Amino acid sequence: MRRRTVLSMEQALSLPYATLRFAQLGWRVIRIEATPGAGGLPGDPNRYIGSRVADDDRRSYFVAPNVGKESIALNLKEPAGQAVLRRLITELDVDIFCCNTVPRRYEQLGIDYATLSGVKPDLIWAGISAMGPAWPDAPGYDPVIQAMAGYMELTGDPDGSPTLSGVPLVDLKAGDEVYANVMMALAERAESGRGTRIDVSMLQAAASWLITTLPLLDFDCRPDEITRSGNAHRKFIPTNVYPTADGFMYIAIGSDVQWKRLCDIAQFADVANSVRATNEGRHEQADSLGHDMALATRRCGTAELAEKLRLATIPHAPIHDIPAVREMAAIRDKLTATRTPDGKLVRMQPMAVDVAGAPESFSFAPRYGQDTLAVLREAGFGMAECSDLVRQGVAAATEQPIEESQATP
Repeated sequence: MRRRTVLSMEQALSLPYATLRFAQLGWRVIRIEATPGAGGLPGDPNRYIGSRVADDDRRSYFVAPNVGKESIALNLKEPAGQAVLRRLITELDVDIFCCNTVPRRYEQLGIDYATLSGVKPDLIWAGISAMGPAWPDAPGYDPVIQAMAGYMELTGDPDGSPTLSGVPLVDLKAGDEVYANVMMALAERAESGRGTRIDVSMLQAAASWLITTLPLLDFDCRPDEITRSGNAHRKFIPTNVYPTADGFMYIAIGSDVQWKRLCDIAQFADVANSVRATNEGRHEQADSLGHDMALATRRCGTAELAEKLRLATIPHAPIHDIPAVREMAAIRDKLTATRTPDGKLVRMQPMAVDVAGAPESFSFAPRYGQDTLAVLREAGFGMAECSDLVRQGVAAATEQPIEESQATP
């Protein structure tokens, strides 16, 4: 199968995460960043977030979403830069172009679907924005969309403040939607030969996950059904975090059969009564049941309780910290990896799904503009042309181009 090529004008997390998933398949991903401006640091702001790992523009927050990629810098505000982009798309036979800037800039930068599909009709074009092209000026930041989409209203203690998720769910959801829709577009292109435009609205993608709450509005739901419930499940009782003698355990009762099996464990026998035999009855006694469950779980340590719940086939889990997650048997052998320029091994998150033949180790995240010259030369630009592009500010590179006459024979 031919290796796919992705050209992505990307920054922050949502789109770099999407294109990382392509890199994990072994596809070629070339990220485009802006040439240095009048103020601020060059390229993706995420380059400068976190502790210094390799050099100043490859800090800890930037590395994992950008391994296995190449980096070029182009000034797409200028017609000359836009012409370079169009030439790259044709000469490199680019399959997919992606971007995550505000939609009002698409035409200004020459990255709109009409322009790019005009030079390559089978191009698949994918853009992530806050609310889609109908709201072209809205900036898309994960915490803002979490607030806007009701996620914060649904997260946290019912007596406390609205709370952000511990991971950037909206960024990652939007990235997954690019990945899924690009795959669908490739399948359709194989039949029709035509490209596709994909617009991912972060807000719409986030709202699509409100499947357990938003429809309840038309069922005359109670207010407590669509607001914060802490660690408790709104429907399945008891499902919550409970204290043990030496820690905490999450226990999830998803049916009346599971409830009966729980109550057959000796230390939970006095939690049962006739009303609590059904989930509806357990809802009626939710407060007192929570108190009784906590009394029962405190009677033994986490490991002992986990073994009892395992034998009774009750869904449960200790509350792992992140180091413990990495050492789980089901995760430990699935981790991907990269190495810093000085050789240090960096173990990273696993692929979402195992794919036969997919790489497990990736080149380190690229420096700003480190591949500009190589990619331009591959697209047929002579070294003199590359020199002119860099000198005119149309492109930026970590190394200065060498004229052919200066090259070592």
